[in-house]
Amino acid sequence: MIKKIGVLTGGGDCPGLNAVIRAVAKTAFGRGIEVVGIKDGYDGLVLGQYEMLTESDASNILTRGGTILGTSNKADPFRYAFIKSDGTLGIEDRSQDALKNIREIGLDALIIIGGDGTLSIAQKLLEIGVPVVGVPKTIDNDLEATDLTFGFDSALSVATEAVDRLHSTAESHHRVMVLEVMGRYAGWIALRSGIAGGGDVILIPEIPYDIGKVCAAIKKRIDKGKKFSIIVVAEGAKPAGGDMVVQQTIAGSPDPIRLGGIAQVITRQIEMCSGIESRATVLGHLQRGGIPTAFDRWLATRFGFGAIELLTEGKIGRMVCLRGQNIESVEIKKAVTQLRRVDPHGTEVKAARSVGTNFGDV
Repeated sequence: MIKKIGVLTGGGDCPGLNAVIRAVAKTAFGRGIEVVGIKDGYDGLVLGQYEMLTESDASNILTRGGTILGTSNKADPFRYAFIKSDGTLGIEDRSQDALKNIREIGLDALIIIGGDGTLSIAQKLLEIGVPVVGVPKTIDNDLEATDLTFGFDSALSVATEAVDRLHSTAESHHRVMVLEVMGRYAGWIALRSGIAGGGDVILIPEIPYDIGKVCAAIKKRIDKGKKFSIIVVAEGAKPAGGDMVVQQTIAGSPDPIRLGGIAQVITRQIEMCSGIESRATVLGHLQRGGIPTAFDRWLATRFGFGAIELLTEGKIGRMVCLRGQNIESVEIKKAVTQLRRVDPHGTEVKAARSVGTNFGDV
C-alpha cells in the first residue's frame, strides 16, 4: 500500500508545474497519502533536500508560474557533476546516494515531472528498483507518447502575442522582423505561432531552409507592395546542408547543448541579400515564465490526478499522457525513445503553405 510519495520537478521550468504539484498533493491527501517535495530536481534527491508538503503548500499555486519545489536542468544522479579541488569538472555516479535518501525519507514511490531528459533518468531509477511514475512536461511539445504536454499552450500564447506586436513596428518602419522562439529540435512553437500570428516565413528544424529562397520570398512580397515581413524561426532551425546555431555547451549537463542565436544570423543574411533593414527579437525565457493558460492548468490538473491513479493501481514505470481527450498511460521507456516532431508533409504545414507562408525551401 502506498503511504508516502515524493514529487520532483526536473529540467527547465514551465507554466503548469505548480498545477501538477497541487493536483498530486490534494489527490494524495484525500487518500491518506503523505507527500514529500524533493527540492531542486535530482539535486534534492542526491543531496537529501526535501520538505513535507501540507494542505497549505498546495493551496493558491494553481496560477503560479515556475515550481514551488525548484528545479535543475543539470543534475543527474548517474552522472553527477562536481568541481574537483583543482577547479576542474568531475563526474561521478551518485545514484546510491539517491537510493539511500529515498529509503531514509521512507518513500514508497516517486512522481517525476519532466521532459525527455528528466524522464530518461526516471527510467534508470526504475531499473535500479525505485517505483516511479512520470508526468510529461515541456514547452517544446516534443514527446511522442502524448498528444500535448502542459506548458506548450502557454509558450505558444506568448510567442503568438509577440508576432502580433511585431507586426505593427515592422509595418511602420518597413522592416523585416525576425522572431526566434524555443523548441529545441522540434518546430511546434514556431509553426503554430507563425500560423496563428500570420508569419510570412516560418523556419523550423524539420524543413532545412535556403536563405536565398527566404530572400526571394521577401522580395516577392515587396513587389506586391508589401513593404514588411515577419519571420518566425525556431531555435533549432538550420540551413540545408548546415548546422544549428549553438549558443553554448554546458559541461556535465544531461543535455549539454544550448541552442540560440539563429535570429541574429538570419537578420544579417537578410540585410546582405536584400538590402532591407531587419531586426531580431529573441523571446527566450519569456516563453517559460508567467501564469499558465487555462488549457495548461486543466491538462496539468488531469495529469497530476492521473499520476496518483497509476500509483494506487500499482502501475509503476508508466507516464501519464493525453490521447485525444482522454488521460492514458505509456511505459516511460517507450515515451522517451523518440521525439515528436513536425511532419514536413503534414496538414499543418500544408495549411500554412496554402495561405502563402514560405518555409525557405521553395
